[in-house]
Amino acid sequence: MKPTPRTLPRRLRAVWRDTALLLRDFRAPLILFAALIGGGGAAYFYLAAQTGEPVDTLGEAIYLALAMVFFQAAGDFPHAWYLQLFYFIMPVLGLSILAQGLADFGVLLFNRNARSKEWEMAIASTFNHHIVVVGLGHLGYRVVWQLRELNQDVVVIEVKPRDDLVANLRAFDIPILEGDATREALLAAAGIQRARVLVLCTQNDNLNMQIAVKARSLNKDVRVIMRIFDDDFARALRQQFGFTALSATGMAAPVFAATAAGMDISHPITIEGQALSLARMDIAPNSKLIGRTMNQIEQQYDVSVVLLHNTHGRDFHPAGDKHIAASDVIAVLGGHTQINRLAQDNR
Repeated sequence: MKPTPRTLPRRLRAVWRDTALLLRDFRAPLILFAALIGGGGAAYFYLAAQTGEPVDTLGEAIYLALAMVFFQAAGDFPHAWYLQLFYFIMPVLGLSILAQGLADFGVLLFNRNARSKEWEMAIASTFNHHIVVVGLGHLGYRVVWQLRELNQDVVVIEVKPRDDLVANLRAFDIPILEGDATREALLAAAGIQRARVLVLCTQNDNLNMQIAVKARSLNKDVRVIMRIFDDDFARALRQQFGFTALSATGMAAPVFAATAAGMDISHPITIEGQALSLARMDIAPNSKLIGRTMNQIEQQYDVSVVLLHNTHGRDFHPAGDKHIAASDVIAVLGGHTQINRLAQDNR
């Protein structure tokens, strides 16, 4: 995978949003500093009036307290010892608060690795109309990798991400949020409200279902694709909720069986609710398919012939009147039932 041209603008937006979050966290020392100036000015105004060295207004006293912090106090030095203390205490307290706050802000700003969780959320906040993938196991990692190959924006959620997988994906600015995807706050941090697709790759059917329901409550238009181990459960989810539920065993079994039978077949893709695969087979010497035309194959077996390879070469759009001969190679697109019937007659 290569970084996309969108990487730099997205990182700049992430830096801006992350800095904004840091400034929000910096409110505490600012509020404390403001309280010191306001409280110190009010105290000085009251005490000065008691000692016969009054300040004209409360606003002037507050400004004087601010000036004291930066060693810029104007006017005569007071005679009362407790007023003199303000000139020494205010700079110490005020500069200490500011210095500590600025130091913490600077460390966090320039060392984002120490705040990886917040940085990942800042990147995720820049995504829109993207895909959220939950589960970074073997399946989830491959799904994310393929999506990035297709130049799709992806945000990942994983409870305990493996360091090696995380390093590979983060190199391409794929945000990985660590935590429980059943939490609405984490789904929101992944931008589920703005996402167009949610892909659930965990190995727990019930967990996938919980996450799907939570996601739909936050975004009723998000398309849900989930991995389900139970075929009946997958069928029920498709019928009742409109989720695209793919059975792991149902997807793998045809591939294993076809390989054992000497036929190449792809993993199924869902088109208009129907699972279709692309199958390639060599025409056997005693095949019942010999002599039949492309039109006859398509009509009898309800498949689409997409390749005919014979001594004349490869034809990816064979004419309907072309005949099949022994040792030819054909590729068809169809459902597993139809492909199995075709394979049986080819034996």
